[in-house]
Amino acid sequence: MKILINRWAFKDTYTIGKLYVDNKYICDTLEDKVRPDGIKIAGDTAIPAGKYLSGLTFSMRFQKYLPEIFDVPKFAGIRIHSGNTAADTDGCILVGKNKEAGKVLESQETMKIIMTLYKEAVEKNEPIIIEIICL
Repeated sequence: MKILINRWAFKDTYTIGKLYVDNKYICDTLEDKVRPDGIKIAGDTAIPAGKYLSGLTFSMRFQKYLPEIFDVPKFAGIRIHSGNTAADTDGCILVGKNKEAGKVLESQETMKIIMTLYKEAVEKNEPIIIEIICL
């Protein structure tokens, strides 16, 4: 499964993108601010654009299985999960519908769709690749 995140709105405190799975639009994303290469503020910086492997792992923080993005330089425990504002991200990728400035809504419903897609890929033993680009 190939996930593409097109970041397109770069604001002072957050970043909005669109998430596609195998070229099909699924939802919007909300991340922390994208910063120049080499600059990281813990819990307040989006992960670098690039290609990453992903999979389902157990999150101690959330006490359930969630998508994790592996081998992100200078980051650890990066996940895709539900939430509504940049205060909820801590460097992770939130999913939902960007119906309000600086937010994604309907995040829990959207997360159910993402989890179904991940579970299907895992059952097929299919690699999950995430590519993040900045438009």
